[in-house]
Amino acid sequence: MASVTFAKFNASSSQWIGQQSFSQRQGSSARFPARRVSVPIRAGSYSEELVQTAKTVASPGRGILAIDESNATCGKRLASIGLDNTEPNRQAYRQLLLTTPGLGEYISGAILFEETLYQSTTDGKKFVDCLREKKIVPGIKVDKGLVPLPGSNNESWCQGLDGLASRSAEYYKQGARFAKWRTVVSIPCGPSALAVKEAAWGLARYAAISQDNGLVPIVEPEILLDGITQLIGHSKLQRKCGAEHKEKASPETIAKYTLTMLRRRVPPAVPGIMFLSGGQSEVEATLNLNAMNQSPNPWHVSFSYARALQNTVLKTWQGHPENVEAAQKSLLVRAKANSLAQLGKYSAEGESEEAKKGMFVQGYTY
Repeated sequence: MASVTFAKFNASSSQWIGQQSFSQRQGSSARFPARRVSVPIRAGSYSEELVQTAKTVASPGRGILAIDESNATCGKRLASIGLDNTEPNRQAYRQLLLTTPGLGEYISGAILFEETLYQSTTDGKKFVDCLREKKIVPGIKVDKGLVPLPGSNNESWCQGLDGLASRSAEYYKQGARFAKWRTVVSIPCGPSALAVKEAAWGLARYAAISQDNGLVPIVEPEILLDGITQLIGHSKLQRKCGAEHKEKASPETIAKYTLTMLRRRVPPAVPGIMFLSGGQSEVEATLNLNAMNQSPNPWHVSFSYARALQNTVLKTWQGHPENVEAAQKSLLVRAKANSLAQLGKYSAEGESEEAKKGMFVQGYTY
């Protein structure tokens, strides 16, 4: 499972951001001194609000509903139930999700696409206000997508830093209180030192800009499931075996290796770590989360799911107004299941066969 780290930095922690050095590879005769670079982070007048936002999103028994798909990706999902990719259809589907009664009991934050942040219900009520009433924090996707990284092993880098400060300020005015920036690390392609460096520096710069404008940053370095990858001793970690690998690791094994890596690398001061579903089935994503919450963790370990919360919802809705209530009930079923998993109390008993079907797509784009 690709991790989404709810990163909260303060003045003291900012000293180590960007200090990772990339030395010459083993076997090279050239030696270069490590160069330290500090990236100052100024939360300013937002300091107390940032802390409160992070605590709210990382509250016990709750996680994040990710509905930040681009219009193109949202269109693909609508097409799967025979709907055209139009603004009214996207609005109708998002209204179904965001107006679900009782959703705030299990969901603490909702990541929105820019279009959604400015949309309203058919009755004229802003979506951000619908979320606030349910004690759900509105969030916003701020990156501009992946593009090829020159000089790499066919890898990519995430664009969107240009103009990010002004955009973030506008998103804050509209009601957003946290942000998401997704970059990708490709295991089959390396990853190269260049790609890792670009991902780390881009995420650090984005996080600093977000905090400076009142948005808590979700730092999302996604490790894709593409490729044939497996767990090998203690030297290699994957959230699960690669999508093309025939043998799947158990939730308990996944939890063991994932938590071992996180405890070695993630400071306890980080408020929460949210996991993506990444093409797993609804049940598989919930089982893996549940396994990671069988004993206390230094951070809030929860979910930031899109497909693993929405798949059954979409198929139940089918674009028909008379199915809205049933679709909303199916969303609550999945949200409650993952709420229980965050508390380590989930059982897959009684889950439908539909919820057990995988949703992996090779080269999936958001």
